[in-house]
Amino acid sequence: MATRKKAKGKTKAAAKRKKAPAAKAAKRKKTAAAKTRAIRKKPAKRAPVRTSPPQAKPAARAAAPVPARPPARPAAGPLPRPPAQPAAAEQRIGVVTHYFSHLSVAILKLEPGASLRVGDTIHVHGHTTDFRQKVESLEIDHAPATEVGSNDDFGLKVTEHAREHDVVYKVRA
Repeated sequence: MATRKKAKGKTKAAAKRKKAPAAKAAKRKKTAAAKTRAIRKKPAKRAPVRTSPPQAKPAARAAAPVPARPPARPAAGPLPRPPAQPAAAEQRIGVVTHYFSHLSVAILKLEPGASLRVGDTIHVHGHTTDFRQKVESLEIDHAPATEVGSNDDFGLKVTEHAREHDVVYKVRA
Protein backbone atom coordinates (compact mmCIF):
# COMPACT_ATOMS: atom_id res chain seq x y z
CA MET A 1 0.00 0.00 0.00
CA ALA A 2 1.39 3.36 -1.00
CA THR A 3 1.73 6.06 1.60
CA ARG A 4 1.94 9.75 1.03
CA LYS A 5 4.48 11.98 2.57
CA LYS A 6 3.28 15.02 4.40
CA ALA A 7 4.03 18.29 2.72
CA LYS A 8 6.62 20.25 4.63
CA GLY A 9 6.22 23.93 5.13
CA LYS A 10 3.31 26.19 4.24
CA THR A 11 1.85 26.79 0.84
CA LYS A 12 2.59 30.09 -0.87
CA ALA A 13 -0.91 31.53 -0.23
CA ALA A 14 -0.84 30.62 3.44
CA ALA A 15 2.69 31.96 3.85
CA LYS A 16 1.70 35.42 2.55
CA ARG A 17 -1.43 35.80 4.72
CA LYS A 18 -1.02 36.75 8.34
CA LYS A 19 -3.75 37.10 10.87
CA ALA A 20 -4.39 40.53 12.29
CA PRO A 21 -3.94 40.74 16.06
CA ALA A 22 -7.23 40.74 17.96
CA ALA A 23 -8.12 44.14 19.37
CA LYS A 24 -9.09 44.31 23.02
CA ALA A 25 -12.39 45.96 23.85
CA ALA A 26 -11.97 49.29 25.60
CA LYS A 27 -13.11 49.13 29.19
CA ARG A 28 -15.36 51.96 30.32
CA LYS A 29 -14.19 53.71 33.43
CA LYS A 30 -16.60 54.55 36.21
CA THR A 31 -17.15 58.20 36.99
CA ALA A 32 -17.07 59.53 40.52
CA ALA A 33 -20.87 60.01 40.47
CA ALA A 34 -21.43 56.38 39.46
CA LYS A 35 -19.14 55.19 42.26
CA THR A 36 -21.03 57.16 44.90
CA ARG A 37 -24.36 55.92 43.53
CA ALA A 38 -23.18 52.34 43.89
CA ILE A 39 -22.12 52.99 47.47
CA ARG A 40 -25.43 54.69 48.44
CA LYS A 41 -27.63 51.77 47.29
CA LYS A 42 -29.73 50.39 50.13
CA PRO A 43 -30.54 46.71 50.44
CA ALA A 44 -34.13 45.72 49.63
CA LYS A 45 -36.49 45.42 52.58
CA ARG A 46 -38.00 42.06 53.29
CA ALA A 47 -41.70 41.65 53.85
CA PRO A 48 -42.57 40.73 57.43
CA VAL A 49 -43.48 37.12 58.04
CA ARG A 50 -47.21 36.78 58.61
CA THR A 51 -48.49 34.53 61.30
CA SER A 52 -52.00 33.29 61.94
CA PRO A 53 -54.07 35.28 64.44
CA PRO A 54 -54.15 33.94 67.99
CA GLN A 55 -56.90 31.40 68.66
CA ALA A 56 -59.79 32.50 70.87
CA LYS A 57 -59.98 30.63 74.16
CA PRO A 58 -63.32 29.06 75.04
CA ALA A 59 -65.31 31.09 77.55
CA ALA A 60 -66.17 29.58 80.91
CA ARG A 61 -69.80 30.70 80.73
CA ALA A 62 -72.25 30.55 77.85
CA ALA A 63 -72.03 33.59 75.60
CA ALA A 64 -74.96 35.29 73.94
CA PRO A 65 -75.81 33.79 70.54
CA VAL A 66 -74.11 35.56 67.64
CA PRO A 67 -76.57 36.79 65.01
CA ALA A 68 -76.19 35.08 61.65
CA ARG A 69 -74.50 37.07 58.90
CA PRO A 70 -76.64 38.05 55.96
CA PRO A 71 -75.72 36.22 52.73
CA ALA A 72 -72.95 37.87 50.73
CA ARG A 73 -74.13 40.05 47.86
CA PRO A 74 -72.96 39.01 44.40
CA ALA A 75 -70.37 41.23 42.77
CA ALA A 76 -71.66 44.03 40.60
CA GLY A 77 -72.01 43.15 36.93
CA PRO A 78 -73.66 40.45 34.89
CA LEU A 79 -73.82 36.93 36.23
CA PRO A 80 -71.98 34.23 34.24
CA ARG A 81 -74.25 32.39 31.83
CA PRO A 82 -74.32 28.61 31.73
CA PRO A 83 -72.88 27.19 28.50
CA ALA A 84 -75.40 27.21 25.69
CA GLN A 85 -76.71 23.81 24.72
CA PRO A 86 -77.73 23.02 21.13
CA ALA A 87 -81.43 23.02 20.39
CA ALA A 88 -83.31 19.73 20.20
CA ALA A 89 -83.85 20.27 16.46
CA GLU A 90 -80.10 19.92 15.83
CA GLN A 91 -78.08 16.78 15.14
CA ARG A 92 -74.33 16.57 15.75
CA ILE A 93 -72.64 15.72 12.45
CA GLY A 94 -68.95 16.48 12.91
CA VAL A 95 -66.02 18.44 14.31
CA VAL A 96 -63.77 21.19 12.90
CA THR A 97 -60.25 19.76 12.50
CA HIS A 98 -58.55 22.83 11.00
CA TYR A 99 -59.32 26.43 10.02
CA PHE A 100 -57.65 28.46 7.27
CA SER A 101 -58.19 32.10 8.28
CA HIS A 102 -56.86 33.61 5.03
CA LEU A 103 -59.48 31.64 3.08
CA SER A 104 -62.25 31.49 5.74
CA VAL A 105 -62.41 27.74 5.19
CA ALA A 106 -62.96 25.13 7.91
CA ILE A 107 -61.91 21.51 7.47
CA LEU A 108 -64.53 19.19 8.98
CA LYS A 109 -64.53 15.51 9.88
CA LEU A 110 -68.00 13.98 9.65
CA GLU A 111 -69.12 11.37 12.14
CA PRO A 112 -70.33 7.91 11.07
CA GLY A 113 -73.88 7.98 9.70
CA ALA A 114 -73.85 11.73 9.03
CA SER A 115 -74.18 13.51 5.69
CA LEU A 116 -74.19 17.12 4.53
CA ARG A 117 -75.41 18.77 1.33
CA VAL A 118 -75.14 22.18 -0.24
CA GLY A 119 -78.16 24.18 0.99
CA ASP A 120 -78.31 22.61 4.49
CA THR A 121 -78.14 24.90 7.51
CA ILE A 122 -75.41 24.21 10.07
CA HIS A 123 -74.65 25.48 13.57
CA VAL A 124 -70.98 25.75 14.58
CA HIS A 125 -70.57 25.81 18.36
CA GLY A 126 -67.43 25.95 20.48
CA HIS A 127 -65.82 27.65 23.46
CA THR A 128 -65.80 31.08 21.78
CA THR A 129 -67.67 30.24 18.58
CA ASP A 130 -71.42 30.19 18.05
CA PHE A 131 -72.94 30.90 14.64
CA ARG A 132 -75.36 29.46 12.08
CA GLN A 133 -75.02 29.54 8.32
CA LYS A 134 -76.27 27.95 5.13
CA VAL A 135 -73.82 25.61 3.37
CA GLU A 136 -72.91 27.23 0.06
CA SER A 137 -69.78 25.34 -1.03
CA LEU A 138 -68.17 21.99 -0.19
CA GLU A 139 -64.84 20.66 -1.43
CA ILE A 140 -63.21 17.24 -1.15
CA ASP A 141 -59.52 17.18 -2.18
CA HIS A 142 -59.83 20.60 -3.89
CA ALA A 143 -62.73 19.35 -6.04
CA PRO A 144 -66.22 20.86 -5.61
CA ALA A 145 -68.86 18.52 -4.18
CA THR A 146 -72.61 18.76 -3.67
CA GLU A 147 -72.84 16.12 -0.93
CA VAL A 148 -70.41 14.56 1.57
CA GLY A 149 -70.90 11.32 3.48
CA SER A 150 -69.77 9.84 6.77
CA ASN A 151 -66.06 9.78 7.78
CA ASP A 152 -65.21 12.32 5.05
CA ASP A 153 -62.73 15.15 5.52
CA PHE A 154 -63.84 18.14 3.51
CA GLY A 155 -63.53 21.91 3.25
CA LEU A 156 -66.42 24.23 3.98
CA LYS A 157 -66.53 27.99 3.33
CA VAL A 158 -67.65 29.65 6.59
CA THR A 159 -68.95 33.14 7.32
CA GLU A 160 -67.26 33.55 10.73
CA HIS A 161 -64.10 32.39 12.44
CA ALA A 162 -64.17 28.72 13.45
CA ARG A 163 -61.68 27.00 15.71
CA GLU A 164 -60.34 23.47 15.97
CA HIS A 165 -62.53 21.13 18.06
CA ASP A 166 -65.66 23.22 17.45
CA VAL A 167 -68.70 20.97 17.10
CA VAL A 168 -70.85 21.20 13.95
CA TYR A 169 -74.60 20.52 14.14
CA LYS A 170 -77.06 20.11 11.28
CA VAL A 171 -80.18 22.19 11.83
CA ARG A 172 -83.37 20.32 10.91
CA ALA A 173 -85.81 22.46 8.97
